[in-house]
Amino acid sequence: MADRKLLMIGTAAAVAVLVAGGVYLSVGSGGDEFAQCRAGTVAGGLDSFGTDFTLTAEDGQRVTAEQVFTKPSLLYFGYTFCPDVCPLDNARNAEAQAILAEQGEDVQLVFVTVDPNRDTPEVLADFTDLFSDDMIGLTGSDEEIAAVNKGWRNYYKANDEEDDEYYLVDHMTNTYLVMPGNRTVEYFPRDTSPAEMADKLGCFLDAAA
Repeated sequence: MADRKLLMIGTAAAVAVLVAGGVYLSVGSGGDEFAQCRAGTVAGGLDSFGTDFTLTAEDGQRVTAEQVFTKPSLLYFGYTFCPDVCPLDNARNAEAQAILAEQGEDVQLVFVTVDPNRDTPEVLADFTDLFSDDMIGLTGSDEEIAAVNKGWRNYYKANDEEDDEYYLVDHMTNTYLVMPGNRTVEYFPRDTSPAEMADKLGCFLDAAA
């Protein structure tokens, strides 16, 4: 009988610990309203991605990150002379944007060049017009572009830039979801389909509402 009482007390204590632990876990995860939308985690957390900046928009105006990210934005780093990857990725992003627009959701596209020497505001304007009427193209000095890419951990490297006017630029191809206030909450690899991207974006937009 004594052993049974001890077993019951031990079981009750274990349940209490589990309940308390469950409350703790709930509180811990509840601080991130987008947790249920993410497929995985990133070293350092996605909150560590991004940086403040002042860059030159395709209309020649200087703009800050605060002025750019006024709505949920799909941010991509690339360059206009890119032969295939950048056009395909940005077409995918534009298709996802169009799917969401049909659902009444407002998402904008932001393109930051990794090739500021060739991508002037005028060149960016011609490029962004191919994909979306409200796509924002951004360029700047070599130092400004390097700082922005560093903020989003985006690797890039120009090949034979000094010897070949048709040089190519190696770069990462992730697309980032940046919420108003310059908060990066997700990234999408290039094998994500337009429909899949729109579906995942819908989760974030619902959670932010």
